[in-house]
Amino acid sequence: MPPSPPDDVPTREAIQIARVLCILGIVYVHAWTGLTAEQLATLDHAPQGILRWVLIELVGRSAVPLLGAISGWLSGPSAAKRSYGAFVKVKARTVLAPMILWNVIALALVSGSALAFALPAPVPANWHEALDWIGCVTQPNPINVQISFLRDLFLCMCAAPLLTRLPDRWLWALWLLVAAWSISNLNLYVLLRPQILLFFLSGMLARRHATAERIARWPLIGCVLPYLFLLPAKVMLAVQDDTWLQTHVVAANAIDQPLRFAAALAVWRCALALVPTRLGKRIMVAERYAFLLFCCHLVLIWLIGPLIGRLTGPMGSPGYAPFLLLQPLLALGGTVLVGRALLRASGSTAKLLSGGRLSKQ
Repeated sequence: MPPSPPDDVPTREAIQIARVLCILGIVYVHAWTGLTAEQLATLDHAPQGILRWVLIELVGRSAVPLLGAISGWLSGPSAAKRSYGAFVKVKARTVLAPMILWNVIALALVSGSALAFALPAPVPANWHEALDWIGCVTQPNPINVQISFLRDLFLCMCAAPLLTRLPDRWLWALWLLVAAWSISNLNLYVLLRPQILLFFLSGMLARRHATAERIARWPLIGCVLPYLFLLPAKVMLAVQDDTWLQTHVVAANAIDQPLRFAAALAVWRCALALVPTRLGKRIMVAERYAFLLFCCHLVLIWLIGPLIGRLTGPMGSPGYAPFLLLQPLLALGGTVLVGRALLRASGSTAKLLSGGRLSKQ
């Protein structure tokens, strides 16, 4: 029998904090720079380029593993109690529908602005490509790239009722198979990122063995040290040129994957430590808007970033560094305004676009 979890660990509160921290970190990955990819490459070794790399690679990309694991942790009991149809119906409404709707909104607002006002943003070449972007069928939507996470997460949810009923040894065997798939870089189009299934399975296993709660008994420094020890390997990958990375994809993935798990452990333990603090309480208040922030922050960055950038200048300008550091909080503030406007206009629309997180009380 799996061990019973400690009763005094505030797991639900830590999940709320972790979600907000992770999604704020994701904003750094998509932060407005005002530069093309070629222009950004010339600043890679400049102070702002290094700062941006640190925020993206060491903060932003640490978010997906923990978000995936949290989804797996939460899905187990729900998938076991409901019928398959009822479970998938709920996930279609709270995961798949927001993904599709926000992709449509992104196309209308961002690509529409590109056509009407010359906003430097992607525009689909035809209806076929537009539909591909909306459904994230073969690729993430380049306008709203982070939201393809929901596409893979929904497919994981569709499998959750079966996964949660598998014996432990079979679930571990599947975990090992998916880990190998993730490292291999094999693209089957079933999942755009097989790592999401790996993190999802990790969350389900953590639920079975009360791992998430038991980490609260571990010292904070002991949970952060593995991440710090692995950072030199991440730096080593960062200094390699594109040719090396393209010819050593499996090796790069094998190095990157343990770092992501170590990052998830560190952020989870930090979230547990924040629960009783005043800052933790404030972060929990913001959790109501976390899913909406995940869905709409890149749309806000496309539309609002250039306006603020007129004051700060693009990356490389003296005023850009503070703007870069503040972008997650600015995006959160914009999301709160969007959420409140949606609630005033239509409670049902707000509920749908927020995956059920926002509704009139």
